[in-house]
This record gives sequence, structure tokens and C-alpha cells, in this order.
Amino acid sequence: MSNQKSSFSITEDWTVVLLGFLIILISIVGFILPVPVFGWENFSELSSKVLKPSNLLFVFGQFVLIYAVGIAGVFLTGKSVPSFLKGFPVVYWLTVLALILAGNAQVKALNLEAVIFSLVIGLVIGNFLDIPDWLRNSLSTELFVKIGLVLLGTSVIFADILKAGSLGLIQALVVVLSVWYFAFWISKKLGIDEEMAIMLSSAVSICGVSAAIATSGAIKGDSKKLSYVISLVLITAIPMMIFMPYIAKWLGLSEEVTGAWLGGTIDTTGAVVASGTLVGETALKISTIVKFSQNVLLGVAAFAISIYWTYTNNPLAKDQETKPTLNVIWERFPKFVLGFIGASLLFSFILSSETINEVKGSLKNLQGLWFALAFTSIGLETNFSDLFNKNSKKPLYAFLIAQGFNIVVTLVIAYFLFK
Repeated sequence: MSNQKSSFSITEDWTVVLLGFLIILISIVGFILPVPVFGWENFSELSSKVLKPSNLLFVFGQFVLIYAVGIAGVFLTGKSVPSFLKGFPVVYWLTVLALILAGNAQVKALNLEAVIFSLVIGLVIGNFLDIPDWLRNSLSTELFVKIGLVLLGTSVIFADILKAGSLGLIQALVVVLSVWYFAFWISKKLGIDEEMAIMLSSAVSICGVSAAIATSGAIKGDSKKLSYVISLVLITAIPMMIFMPYIAKWLGLSEEVTGAWLGGTIDTTGAVVASGTLVGETALKISTIVKFSQNVLLGVAAFAISIYWTYTNNPLAKDQETKPTLNVIWERFPKFVLGFIGASLLFSFILSSETINEVKGSLKNLQGLWFALAFTSIGLETNFSDLFNKNSKKPLYAFLIAQGFNIVVTLVIAYFLFK
């Protein structure tokens, strides 16, 4: 198999901003994809509505658009285009299967969204079957999630951001500081080395995978430790994503409080979106805005951590080339957030209501599709055995204890800020 990669590349965050706005522009100029039907009550309706040729043609039309955008994204980020060409069709049609399963009336009554089926299908295949390298190399989870998040901006008017963003930033500051220091403290108490403790604390308190990667870059962390932390984030995010919405409902929390709790607690942005979707539109918007408020702190946190790491007595930090500059904040800042805000501004202040009404259904459908594709990919690349084949499980214990602290603290703060 060829693993040829393009010699030209730009960062993934700028790529998703570019591609997200390309999709929006295509819709605005009049190329609006029909929304396929996935709802059905019995096998007769499954055949007559979902599997009828005209509807399958709509599904294929979506495939062509998403495939083309994905190829462009893989090329621009310098990843293997041949692998993506071979593997993406498998990911797409597995995701379509998840959409069909989630479209059943009985399933909808249980509030089980397509992203859950995408995740489960991916997990079953990824953990019980041998995935070929060409499929594994084609997975682009972060690319899928971030494009979906840029498109999500089209449904969040700027007034919502101004209303919830200030509260979200207050919550983010309190949560990040308290949870980070608690996670770091408990890690040191358990005898975990400082490098692992810093990456783990950042992952729990800020924004999961992105925070772990940014922190690892700031301290030039060990790649094996980073991989372990990422595995912890992905695997613990799964039960939190599924069960927290139901716990919130049992507690009688409003959608605003629930969204703030989910956005401030769940470590991965995609899982926040999925859990918010389970609750409702308001919870989805609030959870996303709160998570973005924490994402905004990522650059600041990475900058502060890099300063700490550089000026401590740790021998790995004595290389003068690692001394931070002000550019670190910009380098670590998750720039896809700018795409989300830009899309929100466009739909809040520039486009006419007629244009918005024409394109919002198609864009919302594509947004959900990108998220579902991301969770199929997460399932395929998540291996439960990664957590249990290590000599020491202390990082797992520290992560779980810190996450428990995070859940309680964030719930209390979200309740008082968003009730």
C-alpha cells in the first residue's frame, strides 16, 4: 500500500475553517443538497422511504460532497491521500448504517442519537476485528469533528454567544484552575512523574485530547505517555457522553445547566456535542459555547505550562531553545474556534432571513453527518486494551479520581451560573 503524502500542507485548524466555509458558500450560492430521509417505523417504511432509489441517490450525493471535502482536507494537512481514498467509503457507509438504525421510531423514543450508534459500530469493529492499515490510516477524527463544529456556528446566533459566553468563560476559569491543580496534586500523591501529571491534568481540566497534545508540545513530552493519556480521554468520554444527559434529566436540571455541565466536564469536544444533542438544541448550544470557552484557555494554559517547564529544575527543560515566546499563545490557540465564530457572525448579521431559511436545513444535516463520521472513526481507533496493558495503572486511578472531582465541581458551578 502506498503511504504517499502531499508535500504541501497547512495546519488542520486552518484547513477546517477553509473547508467549513467552502461548504457554507456552496450552499449560499444555491447548491443545496437535499436532506435524505432516515426515519422509519417498520420494515415496510424502511424499504419504501429510506431504501428507495431516490433517497439513496440523496445519500450518494452527500457521499460525493463529503468525500471531495475530505480529500481536500487530507491533502491540505499533508496526510495520506491514497489511504483516505480507500478507507473513507467504509467509514461513510458504516455511518449511514448508524443513521438508519437511529432513524427507527422506537430508537428515537429512547433518545438514542446516531452518534451513539456510530460509536458502538466503530467500537465493535475496532475491538473485535483486525482493522487493516489502509483503513486505520484513513481515519481523520479531528478533521471531521472540527468541520462539524464550524458548521454548527451557522445555527448559533451571536446573541447566544454573548449571553452564554461570558458565563461560560467564568465557569471555564474556575473549573480549569481548580480541576487542574487537584488533578496535578492527586497525580503527585500517587507517585506519577511530573511530565505525565502535567499532561493528565491538562487533559482532564481543559479540553481532553487537544489539551494533552498542546501540553505535550509545550513540554516536549514523551509520545507513549501522550498516547496513554489520549486513550484515557477517549475511553472515559464514552460513558460520560452516554449517561450524563440521563443523570441530568433524573436530577431535573434545565437544558442551560445541563449544557454548561456537559461542556465543562466532558473532555472531548465531539463527545460534548453528542451528549448535548441527546438533551436538546439549547443544551447543545450552551455545551458547545462552554467547551469553546475552555478551548480559548488552551493557548494561555500551554503558554503558562511551557514557562513553568522551562524555568524549573527539570533537566528536560534546560535547553534554552524551549523558552517560550508570546507566539506560543497564538500557536496553541484552537483556530477552528474562529471558524465557528465567523459562521455565527455571518448568519447573525450578514445573511438575509430568506437565505438562512433556505440553507439551514441542509447545513444542519451536514453538521450532524460530520459528527457521526467522527464518532465512527473514534470507535474504530479506540482500543480498550490500551488501558490495561501497562505496568502501572496509577495514571488511570488519578484520571478517574480527578474526573470525579471535575464532575462534582462543574455541576455546582454550572448550577449557580446558569440556573
